[in-house]
Amino acid sequence: MIPASTAPQKGAAHAAPDTAISTVYRGLILRRFARLFGAAAILTALIIADILTGPAMLGLTEVLTGLFTPATADATTRVIVQDIRLPMTLMAILVGMSLGTAGVHMQTILGNPLASPYTLGFSAAAGFGAALAILTGFSLPFLPWLTVPLSAFVMCVLAAALVFSFSKMRGMRPEIMVLAGIATLFMFQSAQSLVQYLAAPEVLQAIVFWLFGSLLKASWNNVPIVAIVFAISTAAVIPNLWQLTALRLGDARAAAIGVDVHRLRIRLFVVVAFLTAAAVAFVGTIGFVGLVAPHIARMLVGEDQRVLLPMAAIVGAIIMTGASVLSKLVSPGGVVPIGIVTALIGVPFLFFLILRGQRRHW
Repeated sequence: MIPASTAPQKGAAHAAPDTAISTVYRGLILRRFARLFGAAAILTALIIADILTGPAMLGLTEVLTGLFTPATADATTRVIVQDIRLPMTLMAILVGMSLGTAGVHMQTILGNPLASPYTLGFSAAAGFGAALAILTGFSLPFLPWLTVPLSAFVMCVLAAALVFSFSKMRGMRPEIMVLAGIATLFMFQSAQSLVQYLAAPEVLQAIVFWLFGSLLKASWNNVPIVAIVFAISTAAVIPNLWQLTALRLGDARAAAIGVDVHRLRIRLFVVVAFLTAAAVAFVGTIGFVGLVAPHIARMLVGEDQRVLLPMAAIVGAIIMTGASVLSKLVSPGGVVPIGIVTALIGVPFLFFLILRGQRRHW
């Protein structure tokens, strides 16, 4: 018979590894949330810097007064801060968050590190819709300011429907979705070129400016629209976070633990379409944010979607607000289109990923 005194010793021996694992896991979670809060602090600093910078060269006191006590600020400062700079900053945050989360969703459901709303043709479709509206000169009777964004939004959704239709014919397989997206990208880029070829010089200038992407189009009319679409899209995904994490293990393993992979892929595809359409409809074509932000977020917090999605949203907002600050510093007295700046940021990072061997982790 085993002495009774040895029982607690065995129990303690089994409990020790569990306690050690628990401690390691808690430390991992704390590190991830610390990085999340650190990224949020960086974003806060960039928000202040973005509102501070601009051709008017306002001081910190004037900006803070215009932000928090606009009634006591002079009329010029109030207009610059409240009606010009603040909407641009908020739009940069919302567009960055939308494209960052859309990029995570695309890379998750397709299992492809190069998947993003831009590389699958959604942004190109939005650009074609906007260019077509500018070329024809059509204007909505009651909301003329909404004509070009609505045309871009509708064309982006149609492009998503086109990719979805072709993919559904072949069982919604990831490789088919990628191929359909690449075909859509080239098709709408060709359509954009045709519209530019047909446009008169002054119309062509307006089309090219839209395609470059600019936050100057931001206003209190369109910022709430992007915010509402982002909020609804985020709420629609929250119940599926654990399923998204499981999907990163592969379709077979995710299905084995009860995930309806086909239905989840369709749901996420619809969310991505609306996120992208709302993000680019008002500011123009913004490239690389949806591709780069998810990779940076993964390097910081890993694959757990509970932390990855908010981190990708914050990183996307950091890229957009940082690009906004740079666009105003590069050309004092003017503003460089933000789409050019995001491309200049994104390309070196892609080379960094290649050198780092990031693709081996997929």
